[in-house]
Amino acid sequence: MERIKIHDKTFVPYLRHEEIQEMTRRVALEVYEDYKDEVPVFIGVLSGVIMFFSDFMKEYPGECEIGFIKMSSYVGTQSTGIVFKEMELTKDIKDRHIVLLEDIVDTGNTIENLCHYFTETQRPKSLRIASLLLKPDVYKKEFKINYVGKEIPNKFVLGYGLDYDELGRNLKDLYQLEEGKINE
Repeated sequence: MERIKIHDKTFVPYLRHEEIQEMTRRVALEVYEDYKDEVPVFIGVLSGVIMFFSDFMKEYPGECEIGFIKMSSYVGTQSTGIVFKEMELTKDIKDRHIVLLEDIVDTGNTIENLCHYFTETQRPKSLRIASLLLKPDVYKKEFKINYVGKEIPNKFVLGYGLDYDELGRNLKDLYQLEEGKINE
């Protein structure tokens, strides 16, 4: 892994693909332990979750169903604090066990919006959250993140589905913004 440049920013290696795969496998098996006697519905929060979602599904050994919803709150490397629902939920989840799959949870604004949306309008039987990455230093919401692949520092990351202005999602490894380069 080498440093890469996307738009005007430089990113340095952070997590190798093999490490990410091991984290994903562990999370999938933890979820399975809780739902092995059920048929949960995994809801992917697009677009960043696509790689984690795909790899998670390959590792999940039980029966399940899937759906998607699209939310956004980022412009460049910063969260706007405002969450927009860009695509409606693709699955009826009333009275179903739901596990929201997220690529990363930082401020928790998206999770908070999703939890309210699901509990108030969709009425699932249960709702849990699985995230590949969690930034505990900035997450201050009341909603429990039930399954976490890895806690990371509050640094901007790219790759494995995560983007910087729509580029970098296709990188199989994870990179973080080079120190002192946020305002290049």
